[in-house]
Amino acid sequence: MQLSEHILQTRGLSVYYGTKQAINDVTLNVARNRITAIIGPSGCGKSTLLRCFNRMNDLVPRSRITGQVLFEGQDLYAPDVDPTEIRYQIGMVFQRPNPFPKSIFENVAFGPKINGFRGNLNELVEKSLVRAALWEEVKDRVNASALALSGGQQQRLCIARALAVEPRVILMDEPCSSLDPIATLAIEDLMRELSQEYSIVIVTHNMQQAARVSDYTTFLMNVENRGGQLVEFGDTRQIFTNPKDERTEAYITGRFG
Repeated sequence: MQLSEHILQTRGLSVYYGTKQAINDVTLNVARNRITAIIGPSGCGKSTLLRCFNRMNDLVPRSRITGQVLFEGQDLYAPDVDPTEIRYQIGMVFQRPNPFPKSIFENVAFGPKINGFRGNLNELVEKSLVRAALWEEVKDRVNASALALSGGQQQRLCIARALAVEPRVILMDEPCSSLDPIATLAIEDLMRELSQEYSIVIVTHNMQQAARVSDYTTFLMNVENRGGQLVEFGDTRQIFTNPKDERTEAYITGRFG
């Protein structure tokens, strides 16, 4: 894979919360317009790594990083980089659906409004809901409360909300963990469709989900209590059928973790 095909990169990335090291020396390339899954046991730094990509860790007291995180070759942690602007370009969908206590329309329109959007807001909201595969279900009630939607619909609404600000990358932190199997499959189908236009990074504890939806898989584990380290990265099919590291095989076959 050529450098131009990488939209995000880490170089020797380590993350600390106070004196506790959460990630240790992770070097990783994230492919453009592909889905990259991050897997590993609880406490290995999966979500920490994900949050480094849009500087959400800045909001955690006493957090600090060493190394680099690059977006299109630009150091995201350079002094002149605005974290708020980064979060528009690199959106986040969280573990549990978190719609605002507003209408469906206002949820999707919120980001563009505060970002100074001056185009046709109705068209943008519809376009975002269509992309999130939700429009047909809500088009007759866009002014109804978002809180009245089902869990799976709320998660797709949160995806639409992220899409409305025209991001380049979508980060997903276990987006299906609180959903039933039918809603989970709907989100997975949506991820595959969105990957034609967006680069997606997903943290998941579900090995079957990682195998189903991702193009590339990153396996992290906590080594000697020094934070999560990258054990293996590769094509998802290779990782799940012919892992190169015996620790990867032990994890994906359920022998530990």
